[in-house]
Amino acid sequence: MNETLQLEQVASSEWILQKRGEMRVPGRIIADKGTIAQLKQDLAEKKEWNALEQVQNVACLPGIVSAALALPDVHPGYGFPIGGVAAFDIEEGVVVVGGVGFDINCGVRLLSTPVAKEEIAPLLQKLADDLYRTVPAGLGSEGKLRLNVKEIDRLLQEGARNVVERGYGLERDLLFIEEEGRITGADPTTVSLLAKQRQFKQVGTLGAGNHYLEVQTVERVFDQEAAAIYGLAEGQVVVSIHTGSRALGHQIGQDYLKEMERASQHYHIPIRERELVCAPVASPEGGRYLSAVACGSNCAFANRQVLAHLVRTSFARTLGLTTEAIHTVYDIGHNNVKFERHRVDGEERTLLVHRKGSTRAFGPGREESPSPYRAVGHPILVGGTMGTTSYVMCGTPLGMEKTFGSGIHGAGRALSRKKAAKKFWGKDVEASMADAGIILRAHSMRGIAEEAPGAYKDVERVVQAAIDAGITRPVARLRPLLVLKG
Repeated sequence: MNETLQLEQVASSEWILQKRGEMRVPGRIIADKGTIAQLKQDLAEKKEWNALEQVQNVACLPGIVSAALALPDVHPGYGFPIGGVAAFDIEEGVVVVGGVGFDINCGVRLLSTPVAKEEIAPLLQKLADDLYRTVPAGLGSEGKLRLNVKEIDRLLQEGARNVVERGYGLERDLLFIEEEGRITGADPTTVSLLAKQRQFKQVGTLGAGNHYLEVQTVERVFDQEAAAIYGLAEGQVVVSIHTGSRALGHQIGQDYLKEMERASQHYHIPIRERELVCAPVASPEGGRYLSAVACGSNCAFANRQVLAHLVRTSFARTLGLTTEAIHTVYDIGHNNVKFERHRVDGEERTLLVHRKGSTRAFGPGREESPSPYRAVGHPILVGGTMGTTSYVMCGTPLGMEKTFGSGIHGAGRALSRKKAAKKFWGKDVEASMADAGIILRAHSMRGIAEEAPGAYKDVERVVQAAIDAGITRPVARLRPLLVLKG
């Protein structure tokens, strides 16, 4: 491999990318040997995008603390690798567009139901049809909630509470959303009119790409105490909703790429990849971007809140459940940037933590967790593939120490969408899932091919690497029964 990038294995699932050249800190990669081998191969083949070089590039940014991190679901992204984490000193550090990405606060909401797998089995086809009609999904999909600029501005400030007050969901949901569904510091004036206009009809829509809605069963519980606290039991039916801030978040990313490029030049910050354009945390440009991200995050929380309401409506219509019978287990994002308190070299400091395709994974005792979960830490929601499994995990003290309380967000792609579309055929994927007893409803055959299970890493390996490294521990494994895709 390139002589400037030397990896040293320091534990069974932990590797250090040695500090060289312009790197201000080393890289730390949590992964198994197979993932490391693929990262090295990508580098050796001089691929235009490779995650190791992206870790190196992040390690060169001003004010970065401890290490540039990559977690077991690591693969190349825009600027930061997906599965990347970096924390910055608030005085000397920067805020980075590529450390959040274009799908701001893309995340997962997990709902629990009082229904067992055996009870729902005869009604799955009916439920699939009803969810397909009820939940807007697909490229350019539109929801029933129509907003104007004034209403969007309120939603960007208030987040999930805004739509709860409109009748979408329950007041109790808010306790079980990260930051109670509202990031502070959101100023709608930092979001362009174009971004707001693109969102007028998209609140309450699933979207396309890797976004999904899955009806799942709790196949296995690994940690009885944590599962009981979260309200999960083997054989139970649950629902996962994976989506983000839709067109608004993407437009914020596009707008601030340009603004932060100018800021990088103004503050004389050398940039090694375009999406790493940045500004000092304390600068006016940095403040504007952080505010815009808060707006995008609040939009995503509201979006998932409306979708959860639609799921409840469908389950009530199809299965006769009351909407109050379906509970929000947790809602957490995995493309975000936040001010957090962490201990570094024995000193507690306020840091600006970027997580790109990585989820907050706070362990026991952190006040950011909902009070009912504080003894074990909040749930970490790890999406697998539509043909395999997903996981609920929780954080550990070691994870707080090594990764700033960060965990994996999914299996991680093994093939680009373009390569997956060439390798897989949508109808074949649909048939193989049917053979496995999984019902699939999708709006695009190409989308099915792009999101084929074979386009992703083995989620079991990715989860095991996180467990072996001690940064998170498993609570429950979920298996899909019904999948809705854009």
